[in-house]
Amino acid sequence: MIENHSDNVENPEKLLEDNPSENTSDSTNKDNINTDENIEVDSEVSSKEVKENSNNSEDVLNTVARLEQLEKEHQTLKNQYVRIAADFDNFRKRQSRDQDDLKVQLICKSLSAILPIVDNFERARQQLKPESEEAQTLHRSYQGLYKQLVEVLKQQGVAPMRVLGQQFDPNLHEAVLREPSEKENEDIIIEELQRGYHLDGKVLRHALVKVSMGPGPTKISQEETEKDKVEEDLTSNQNLTDEK
Repeated sequence: MIENHSDNVENPEKLLEDNPSENTSDSTNKDNINTDENIEVDSEVSSKEVKENSNNSEDVLNTVARLEQLEKEHQTLKNQYVRIAADFDNFRKRQSRDQDDLKVQLICKSLSAILPIVDNFERARQQLKPESEEAQTLHRSYQGLYKQLVEVLKQQGVAPMRVLGQQFDPNLHEAVLREPSEKENEDIIIEELQRGYHLDGKVLRHALVKVSMGPGPTKISQEETEKDKVEEDLTSNQNLTDEK
């Protein structure tokens, strides 16, 4: 007995070979256990993948929705920016135009205050008739000052109007007097009472003028008398012809 036992101990492989059924059973059980575990693991993996796919789909949908929302907000902000930019551009242009108008108004106001001085210079030039040497020297000095003043106005864009013989225009002229004229037709300017001025093409001061009313009643009556006389002569000639 002792020898057999020792043989078994010394030859474990032989012992296993002597009990093949037990080894096979154990192996089968182990394989079954491993298979079940693999199935459970695969099931868990599949479930996990399904959940992950579902989560990924939800994330994609949320991302798309968020992107659409951001695009709408971006478009709204862009439209607001375009409107604000247009409003600001219009404001800037209007502000610049108002500043230019204000500048022109100030210049016109300043120059209009100087024009009466020019009128006084011109009246004095027409009235003065220097005879002595001293008076001529004074007249030349006066003329030099007048030319300097006119030159300054010219540099500022001021130009006098030429109105004599022109058609009356209420946008440029102001009619102070109207009188009959045998030389000029109706609404023709026959005299300049106060000179008008332009400033860069705009009216700085209207010209005060005298306007023709056309031929007077005397000339009209003479023309009517002559016409009646011609008609009478024609009638007389016609009567004489009929009598013959």
